[in-house]
Amino acid sequence: MASLDDIRLDISVTLGETTMPVHQLLRMGRGAVIELDATEDDEVTIMANSMPIARGAIVVIGNRIAVEVKQILKRATDSR
Repeated sequence: MASLDDIRLDISVTLGETTMPVHQLLRMGRGAVIELDATEDDEVTIMANSMPIARGAIVVIGNRIAVEVKQILKRATDSR
């Protein structure tokens, strides 16, 4: 069990995307809002170490945002 303490895992979820000029980004201050091309109702992909592992939904409660796991994706089989 001690060896599990040494495993690094990067988890990421993309909520949406946007495009803006760098000069506009540099002018933004703390608390600035960036509008994305997605809504809270859109499905998201949950990534672990840059590999898709699950699909989920965004949950907004008050000023908190969470991701609810809806489906675990099957692991890609190795075709060697």
